[in-house]
Amino acid sequence: MRHLTGIAVLALLPLVATGRADPQAAAVTFAEEFSGPDLDRTRWNVITTGRTVNDEQQAYVDSPEVLSIEDGMLVIQPRFRPGFKTPEGRAFDFVSGRIDTRDKFSFTYGRAAARMKLAAGAGLWPAFWALGGGRWPDTGEIDIMENVGDAGWTSVALHGPGYSGDTPLVRRTPMPAPADATAWHVYAVDWSTDALVFTVDGREVYRATREMVERFGRWSFDNPKHLILNLALGGNYPAAVNRTAVPYHGLPDSTVRAIQRSEARILVDWVRVSTK
Repeated sequence: MRHLTGIAVLALLPLVATGRADPQAAAVTFAEEFSGPDLDRTRWNVITTGRTVNDEQQAYVDSPEVLSIEDGMLVIQPRFRPGFKTPEGRAFDFVSGRIDTRDKFSFTYGRAAARMKLAAGAGLWPAFWALGGGRWPDTGEIDIMENVGDAGWTSVALHGPGYSGDTPLVRRTPMPAPADATAWHVYAVDWSTDALVFTVDGREVYRATREMVERFGRWSFDNPKHLILNLALGGNYPAAVNRTAVPYHGLPDSTVRAIQRSEARILVDWVRVSTK
């Protein structure tokens, strides 16, 4: 190996410090700061309810009353709208918001992260996740952050063929007191060819390897995924946790009142994806 003089070593230090000498340095491929007055429709689709899943109690609508940008943050705010009807004629008592990057941005491997502030209230079901573009669950789902209104923990999960629905590849993450899920946290996944590593504020909370996944079914994480942010209300997952059936499946009266008082909303400061 050729030895460098002291001057040559010093000349290289700035390059190393700035990362320019590292061919494996991360490159940001998607950075959403929610800095505009409105949601950037060139990056995000606003989803409206057609078919519903999981017996969720909300309809997704395209309206500033449920999706807005305030002070450089995305706000998803559910509303109580008794008797709201979708274009298909289905009736709901709640409306909420869901956005995704399908056909506008997708990625394969890398780091996806979002800085979020959740709300407490049994049955609130916010999520930050990534989904393959084909038939579910064959093309894979990565749940980077899910919460069902319990501020003491969030969860992560993987879904694919043989491990969908009540998946065995799931982990609850206790939030370190006193900073529960209603405080700001960065939720992220580092996705590689043989593992998905989930973190909260840089702390590893779950690692799912290819070997672990293939005990249950085919590894479905070598294909592009798009990003999703949403706030569902009630449904099967929250009901399995809070055991509530009235007044709505998975959504107790206390949370209904919080929605009526405009207290049940989530904030997203930014979303970023980087690849090597």
